[in-house]
Amino acid sequence: MNELLQQVRLLDPLSGTDRVADVLIADGVIQAIEDKIYHWPEDTSVRDCWGLILGPGLVDLYSHSGDPGFEERETLISLSQAAASGGFTRLAILPDTAPAIDNPAALARLQKLHPSLSPAPILHFWGALTLGVKGEEMTELADLASAGVVGFADGQPLSNLALLRRLLEYLQPWGKPVALWCCDRQLTGNGVMREGSHSIVYGLPGNPAISETSAIAALLEMVEAIGTSVHIMRVSTSRGVELIQQAKQRGLPITASTTWMHLLLDTEAAISYNTSLNIEPPLGNPSDRVA
Repeated sequence: MNELLQQVRLLDPLSGTDRVADVLIADGVIQAIEDKIYHWPEDTSVRDCWGLILGPGLVDLYSHSGDPGFEERETLISLSQAAASGGFTRLAILPDTAPAIDNPAALARLQKLHPSLSPAPILHFWGALTLGVKGEEMTELADLASAGVVGFADGQPLSNLALLRRLLEYLQPWGKPVALWCCDRQLTGNGVMREGSHSIVYGLPGNPAISETSAIAALLEMVEAIGTSVHIMRVSTSRGVELIQQAKQRGLPITASTTWMHLLLDTEAAISYNTSLNIEPPLGNPSDRVA
């Protein structure tokens, strides 16, 4: 089957492509990309794609699933369908389900269900670091690693530093990705937005930046001492970015990421008092977003 996509926006971060063009596809393989294609086979389906985007499949490393435990909200099937509709070809499911993905049996159930979702995004599953993702007791990390988890995460802040140290020591030989959200809940208090001038102007409780940066600093000290590779999730402060940059310059095995909302929005958006912007970690100040 031939298909011509007319005036579609092409995005490809690897080649630095960002242009509007015509794309001719035959049997699922791109045959030509031109500013304008004037001639095509007779059996070609022509589609006006103005305003649409064609690019590599998107990947969500931290997907929350309602299945199991909250199927009335979302199932693995509906999650996969939504992801496919949004252009996502791979999802990594966080283990904070009910029950949590904290043992091989829980993982096996989801792995067994996954093939029945085809065609759908490829699903990977994070294994929980702690039982019930409660941050209190280690899971059987070796069993989960052998069962095929893509890596380890709780999807929740881990405040017990002694436990965190043991986890990093146990996980080092496995070479699996470890994703951590750095946040000190004792410092966040009842803050609903990042502490600063905007929180004062809007009269909303502030969540101080040190709730994140103090946790990042503690983690980096452990990584330097132990050597386990760690990915820091949901970085939302300029100081956090600075600490991570300094750690990478020292050769520490650290990577990091943030969310799209933290890239596009900051505390100035709170003027709307839109409760959907009450997220964790909170939107940063303008200087945080720029960083």
